[in-house]
Amino acid sequence: MAITGAAELLATWEAGLAEAPTGRALLLHRTARPDADAASLPVLPVGEREADLFALRRALFGERMQVRLACSACAADMEFDLDAGEFARSLGGPGDCVVRVEQDGWDVEFRLPGVADLTAAARARDPRAALLARCLVRAVRDGAAVPAEDLPVPVQRRIAEAVEAADPGADVTLNIACPECGEATRAELDIASYLWTELDAWARDLLLDVHLLATSYGWSEPEILALSPLRRRYYLELCADV
Repeated sequence: MAITGAAELLATWEAGLAEAPTGRALLLHRTARPDADAASLPVLPVGEREADLFALRRALFGERMQVRLACSACAADMEFDLDAGEFARSLGGPGDCVVRVEQDGWDVEFRLPGVADLTAAARARDPRAALLARCLVRAVRDGAAVPAEDLPVPVQRRIAEAVEAADPGADVTLNIACPECGEATRAELDIASYLWTELDAWARDLLLDVHLLATSYGWSEPEILALSPLRRRYYLELCADV
């Protein structure tokens, strides 16, 4: 993964300001995979997208992720650290994008859902049925093809289990024991939202640095962004001493 420069990251942040969370997540994924075909990213398995975003977070802001949760039992604040690199490595990418289920005479192949599938299904009257119809590759019962709407509930359940096993990174859930009361709190870790919040804070701090250096030295934004973070910090310290 190429580490994106400051100017490119600022452009990503600026474009994301007008986007909904799904659009921001796609922009971040494009940053994580700059050489990939943009049209292919929304159809990648969700877990693969999550692994890419954890890897991007590590490349941009380091391994350590600070997370804060409220205990669901006693409402105590819980703060702890996670390792972005460990998440990126553990999630990885699914070896095969299609899972196969064989049960009671049924032979079913199902494509692992991508973000585009989940987004489209969420707009349907019956999201579960819509997702099943979008991602079903084939369903055969005793040699005859069967449409998605005719799949029995037990087979649908087996498909869901197979998808979860094949793409565990699609749902990153934390289970944290409260140090105050000992009860466990479950919470979803939305890496796209987490990373966007960090990028937003970084961009606003960087623009403030640009303002201060431009005011002090008369440099343009491209000239300031071309400086390494260490040299920008040094010049900012000099400005403070004046």
